[in-house]
Amino acid sequence: MAKAHAENLDKVGYVERTFGMTRHVSKQESETGSTRRQFLKRIGLSVVTGGMAAPLSEEAHSSPATALTAKPSSSSKKVASEIRRESMLPPNGPASRPLPLVSHWNMGSQGRGWTPQYQVELLDEGHHILPWLGWPRGNTDNNEKSAKRFHDYYDALLTYCRELRLPISFRGTQWEAMLVKRNYRELPPEKCPAVITPEGTAIGKLSPFGPVGLWRAPAREYVDTPGMKKLQQMYPDPPLVLFVSNNEAPDLRWHQAELSKRYLEKYGKGRSDLFKRQVVAKGWMERYPVMFQAMREALVSETWKKNVRFVGYGAFGPSHFGRWLGWKDYSLITEKWTSPNWHIWDGGSPSYYTHNWNDNRDHWVWSTQVQSMNWLFQLEEAWSVNPNFWWEVSIWDGNSSNWTPDTKCTPEMVKKSKACQYIQDGQTYTPERYLGWVQFGMWLLRPRAVREFHGSTTPLEPWRPFFERLLFAVDRIYSNKTLKEFWRHGKLVPNRAHRHPYQEDVPEKYRDVDRWFLLDTNLDSQRPWEKQTNIPVFSLALVLGDEGMRRWLVYAHSPLKNRQAVVITVPEFGKITIDVPRVGAFYIIDELDRTEESLVAQ
Repeated sequence: MAKAHAENLDKVGYVERTFGMTRHVSKQESETGSTRRQFLKRIGLSVVTGGMAAPLSEEAHSSPATALTAKPSSSSKKVASEIRRESMLPPNGPASRPLPLVSHWNMGSQGRGWTPQYQVELLDEGHHILPWLGWPRGNTDNNEKSAKRFHDYYDALLTYCRELRLPISFRGTQWEAMLVKRNYRELPPEKCPAVITPEGTAIGKLSPFGPVGLWRAPAREYVDTPGMKKLQQMYPDPPLVLFVSNNEAPDLRWHQAELSKRYLEKYGKGRSDLFKRQVVAKGWMERYPVMFQAMREALVSETWKKNVRFVGYGAFGPSHFGRWLGWKDYSLITEKWTSPNWHIWDGGSPSYYTHNWNDNRDHWVWSTQVQSMNWLFQLEEAWSVNPNFWWEVSIWDGNSSNWTPDTKCTPEMVKKSKACQYIQDGQTYTPERYLGWVQFGMWLLRPRAVREFHGSTTPLEPWRPFFERLLFAVDRIYSNKTLKEFWRHGKLVPNRAHRHPYQEDVPEKYRDVDRWFLLDTNLDSQRPWEKQTNIPVFSLALVLGDEGMRRWLVYAHSPLKNRQAVVITVPEFGKITIDVPRVGAFYIIDELDRTEESLVAQ
């Protein structure tokens, strides 16, 4: 058993160690200062030569935001080229996995959240973001007030994006939900896109068996508009445009199929669950592409038509795969696919969420970390169907918009905020815990975008320390050669000593698929594990190189407290002893020289 130690990188300049990570800083950067150093101060860290980053005083957290500049800064120009390159790379091309970008669901439309102006500041500071904007509404030329509101919101960021040739994303609603409004439900049955019950009543659910033609209607409502046309004029040549759907329209679930008159007329009663899942999935596979094609055609810019991609929240396979006997009720799995979504969408943004409405925890077997391991074999299926499928994840820590660290955890707040559930359990919730959890998901899944969620009315300031940890987690991949190499080319190491703990009603074809990537530690509970079994340390490994010359990158985090001398077993290497903080830490181990000195902490 070997003990990992820190690598001496202090050959030129000094070593910057933050959040369990070591980064070499050149003499030039040391002498001239950098935006990165200012950013670290704002998130409460100071850089100490050759040592750990230390907390700063409270004043550091309340320092004023960087003023907007009239023109893109040198930092923004440099980061823009990296953002553009990574957003345009194929998922599995010669460069292998694209490096990640940060994005958001909060559009800043209330003027106090993750606003376009704040994004300009982030670009000026050199952060790797995929710019996000709200969907344009109304007629910008209707009156002076509408025009001012439109330009106040869009002009600064869109001008930056145009000058820097950045990709852009627009957060949309569930466009198809308009098809179940009253005016559509009152259409004759042969024209109605909503579910028609056996009694002949049109209800507020989309039907996978209704007429297809009206699925073109959302294009007129949402794309063929003055606002969307104005945006295309303002930025005529973006390299990539993502239309990101909220994708939560009310629809007919497969186990409700016999509530549909059309289904019963075509197939009758008593069909198998598998049959129902398949015909419902095929219905969506026929209808959604009609809507997407109409929306594409409604764009006036040929460049936008060419470069637009439709990405759906949750448009992926089931992370709850095998968790309980009824998991297939919330899935469209068949013998042909684990999900039809990659046959429908250009990309998916599934939820890496610790939901506040159920009992999952970031330190249990029932956790985001364990559930999302199911996505890895599904991702391979998605890319086999669509090699350019856009793979991103949405993240949410389960806290309501009005929770802050100073909030009193009333019974009502406990229902709304995961942090209060942790506090009720005798724990604390901090930005460091958040970062440890986020990084595990990032390095397990290696998405090309990490899209944080907070509600549309959420103000930025209470959440800035958490969001800036996410920025930090992404930015340092670009600045650290070792992390960059493993992100692009590393192979995730399965732990075949155990099966994934979710084994209920798993189809035979998936029973031998690798779904377990959590490394064994000396702190693990005795098996078998239950859903509420505590996992003290979450760790994973990626490997590079051929046998005899392999290197492993190990990432580990401890959600509840910092831990020392944790023994972790790395498959095909053996045991290592490392310290594991809440915030997470990276370690490099080397197969060629198995002495203690060959293991390096990052």
